[in-house]
Amino acid sequence: MNSLKQEYSRRKFITTITGAGAAMMLNPVLAWALDEVDPRVAAIVAKTIGIDTHNHIDVPINAVELPGPKLDLVGEMKKSGLSAICMTFAVDYQQIRQPAEGYDRFISGLNAMDKVLESNNMKRALNLTDIQTAHQRRQPIVIQSVEGGHFLEGRLERLGEAYNRGLRQLGLLHDNDASVPLGDIYTKPPQWGGLTAFGTDVIRECNRLGMLVDLTHASNETINAALNVTTKPVVISHTGIDSKLGANPFMAKMMRPRLISKEQAKIVADAGGVIGVWTHLADTPLEFAQNVRALVEVIGIDHVCIGTDTKMTPSYRSAGGTKPGGNPGNQPGGPPRDPKAPNGPDGGQNRGRIGERTNEAWQDQQVGFYYAVVDALLKAGFTEEEIGKVGGRNFCRVFEAATAGHH
Repeated sequence: MNSLKQEYSRRKFITTITGAGAAMMLNPVLAWALDEVDPRVAAIVAKTIGIDTHNHIDVPINAVELPGPKLDLVGEMKKSGLSAICMTFAVDYQQIRQPAEGYDRFISGLNAMDKVLESNNMKRALNLTDIQTAHQRRQPIVIQSVEGGHFLEGRLERLGEAYNRGLRQLGLLHDNDASVPLGDIYTKPPQWGGLTAFGTDVIRECNRLGMLVDLTHASNETINAALNVTTKPVVISHTGIDSKLGANPFMAKMMRPRLISKEQAKIVADAGGVIGVWTHLADTPLEFAQNVRALVEVIGIDHVCIGTDTKMTPSYRSAGGTKPGGNPGNQPGGPPRDPKAPNGPDGGQNRGRIGERTNEAWQDQQVGFYYAVVDALLKAGFTEEEIGKVGGRNFCRVFEAATAGHH
């Protein structure tokens, strides 16, 4: 861009934004957006609280591999435009063979994430006020999550321990059954009649402690039973409406069991819950916005959020070549990787593929994730008010309902 055009772009940006958007001008971290993002998009990103309700941060889950690689989490989040992510990991990609192994992996994962946050001068949000304060200060923050209750191993008191370590969102289930099962998983034949007795106890304890329950990976029977137990709204953090299968037959076949039907989505919404739309099955930001629109048309604007199921930071592989704490590649129990998906730009072992990293969710993506999404939502006909709800306000509502009155 030549200097004259560049200066015009800056002046136009300055005269366009006001209020919270103008505050962005004072923050050099966001200055890169001036010449690359439409001023209206940049203003909405600065004003709204953008939250990814399911984002994997790969960390070691074996104690001998701690503390793990240094990650620029704060840099990636600032580039993305998101205010917060629900920072999650899982312990069941490698088969759990020994008693207490799931618990040991969980503690190692939390310890590794402690180091990531410390090195990035970041904190965990323990309540809605923490999220709001961080957004006002333009400081990215995380909500600690885990995908699957495998670490509990039938011991309810471990929820309290996890809560004290900052866990505020519990994914009840994941791809593999815990040693003491909590409920039927949507990609496995039903075995437990929906929610188990222990799963019931876990939900009640989450309600008591002040922890948001995530029912992703749960069968319809498990979800419905859980909704009859919980006294607080729930989140289904990452899925999509089953009428939107995308253009890739392999991905459509793989993801179909993981999508939610219109009927089931209405049940969750009627109970006050919110459902996150992931970036899978969307080859462009506009297609993602259309997938959001499809779910909004079924359950209303107040019950939809964003849950990408991507990674803000690079993949991590242990010496054995597995991805211990992050998203599945071709891990046992996890969905297979699309063989047609291209590798990342540098082709590195830990780079991953296009669609795996949050800020590289789509081919040839030139701006951070939330900038791309806001732009696409505007083009899909969403208003600024609606974008604010989908972007983060709906999730904040259920997070506040789950955590209010707790510290």
